[in-house]
Parts: sequence; structure tokens; C-alpha cells
Amino acid sequence: MEYHVPVLSEAVLAGLDPQAGETYLDATLGGAGHALLLGERLGPTGALIGIDQDEEAIEAARIRFAQSRQENILPRILLLHARFDRIGPLLDAEGFSEIDGVLFDLGVSSSQLDNARRGFTFKDAQAPLDMRMNPAGGAPTAADLLNKLSARELTDLFWKNSDERWSARIAEFVCNRRAVEPYRTAGQLVETILAAVPKGARPKDIHPATRVFQALRIAVNEELDILSSALTQAIDRLRSGGHIAVISYHSGEDGQVKRFFQAKAGRCQCPPQKPICDCGAEQPSLRIVTKKPITASREEIDANPRSRSAKLRVAQKR
Repeated sequence: MEYHVPVLSEAVLAGLDPQAGETYLDATLGGAGHALLLGERLGPTGALIGIDQDEEAIEAARIRFAQSRQENILPRILLLHARFDRIGPLLDAEGFSEIDGVLFDLGVSSSQLDNARRGFTFKDAQAPLDMRMNPAGGAPTAADLLNKLSARELTDLFWKNSDERWSARIAEFVCNRRAVEPYRTAGQLVETILAAVPKGARPKDIHPATRVFQALRIAVNEELDILSSALTQAIDRLRSGGHIAVISYHSGEDGQVKRFFQAKAGRCQCPPQKPICDCGAEQPSLRIVTKKPITASREEIDANPRSRSAKLRVAQKR
């Protein structure tokens, strides 16, 4: 399996500031790109917990750590197969009452995109429209959603999860095509998107199918639905002074992380004229470290196009 290049790695390490002997959680392990960098900082007296709902990612990480152990510089490593909204129970089961830092790198890894049978990519016309991070979990596939949801539901899905400006037209074309044949492959969906989006309106920097595929992946894996719970559980386990870092890849994710951090930092987001606060602001439990999200430099984008849309936010437990 091809390992992806970790995005914004220098900024992540600077924001989290891992120290020798500490305990860190990588809640989105993937191919362990970030985890390996964290582990080198934690050293043999530290502990690193990695969570991923993709069993193939867990195995890839296991192999990568094993290959690095020859230098005997890595911490105790614990790899767990689960969704990141189970952070609390998992840490309880393993005897961790507190952690010193946690990283969320949201989205899909390069290895998942490169594996056509997983269905995350639009580059292979015959790839099945699956997109489940955990295929054994029994969740509906992307094909299931395309074949069953109404035009209104598909429109909302494409807009909410990826800001696709042609959401309604694409949804209409999806429904028209599925009346003739059900969706099974990536090629069918790409053809529909290209038919729906006028040539002159197609984005110049990404494939016209990018946002729709992203939106379906997020919906299939309930990524936005479980994010707030996962962040809450992570912050509950952070020791005072510990850091949380979140990398997001589209405005829906980033907006949710921003609002969550602001609420936990006690910042009221209600209009000034509103007499009673109902925005969810709390007694401050976080200090926001990044006033604005950190983005990749032009050099990093050129070297690693996956970093193009990445935004990093960091906060510290009070």
C-alpha cells in the first residue's frame, strides 16, 4: 500500500508540541504518516494510540511502525480498529484517563483513493461506488444513496457536504439516469456529472466530479454527523495544557471545527442585539491557538496536491 505524504506536518508538530514521554492520540491513523512523526518526538518512554475504522489502514500502519522499530526510537504503540466517535470508551478500555494531545486529519487518504475497489476515486470508470471506510460495517454504499435518495435529498447532500454549486442539476440528472439503470460504477456517476455541469462552468483546478464524490464519501461514513461527538470526547480526555489539532478539507468540516472551538472557548456567536445566548457557548475549556486556520504553502501544494484544500486549527485545554 502506498503511504500518503502527511499534510501540514511541520505545522502539526509545532501546534501539538509533543514531548518525550507523553501520550498522544491519532484519531485518524491512515497510513501513519503523522503518527510516525509524533512517535519520533514521544520516544520510547511515551505512548501513541492510533484509531482508524479502516482495517487496511491499521495493517498498513502496523507494517510501517514495524519497519521503523529498528532504530528503537518509537513509543509504546496501540492500534485500534474503530470509528473516532468511540474515543472515550476505547481509552477507558485501554486504561488511559488522560492524554497529552490529539490529532484529527479528516478526509480520505491517498492509499484509499489509489485503491479502485474501495470506490473512493473517479479515476477508474469500473470502480464500484462503495466509499465505506469500514466495508464490514454494513452501512449503505454510495451507490445505495444514489439509487434511493430523492432529488431533494441528493441536492442537500451535495451542497451540505461539498458546496457543489450545481447540486440541484446534478441530482436531477442522477434521478433521470437511475430510472433507466441503477448506479454501480464510478464511470456512470462521472458521466452524469459531466452531462449536468456545463463545460464553461466547470472548475479549472479540480475535476468536475471531485465535490460530488467527496460529498458521497462524507455521507456514507457519517463524517460530519460524528465529528462533534468525537471532538468532545477527545477534549474531555485532554489534560490541562494539552493540545488538539484538526485538519479539514472543505468548508463544512472547517466551519464545524471553528464553531466547536469557539463554543468550547466560551465565545458567544449570537448577534449583539440578542438578549439571551443560545449559540452553545460554554464556560471556557479551550484556548484557541490558531486565530486563523493554517494552510499549505505553495511549495507544499506543488509537492503534495492533497494539501491544496487543507486547513489546520489548533486549540489548547485550559
